[in-house]
Amino acid sequence: MMQILWMGWMALLPHFVTPATAPAPVSGVSAAKDYCHVYGAVYLERDPRYKNTASAIVFLNEEEAFANLVVYRENNKLFADGPGIWFITPHKAFANHILYVTDQRYQADFTVFYTDVRSSATCRD
Repeated sequence: MMQILWMGWMALLPHFVTPATAPAPVSGVSAAKDYCHVYGAVYLERDPRYKNTASAIVFLNEEEAFANLVVYRENNKLFADGPGIWFITPHKAFANHILYVTDQRYQADFTVFYTDVRSSATCRD
């Protein structure tokens, strides 16, 4: 009797035990390209105490030639609907993205240059 129970249990065991799987391979897409998806309402965090709550660290560049993202500041949140078009919100609760602003370029995940021309807003590779 015990042998029958043992065989029945062994027959059901594969249904309950999931096979070990290898970790998913790292894709060829770099995380550095995520800044192209930053648009909409953006809150710029400057307090170092809240640096860990930000989704990325950004450096505000003074030269357009060296910026990863050329940003146009939109006055209306509804029109901030494309890459590089931001509505800078004064309230963290209303933001789609929270970015920490650093003064050190080497700490930044990407760099930003502000433009006055909406059609110049773009994401650079």
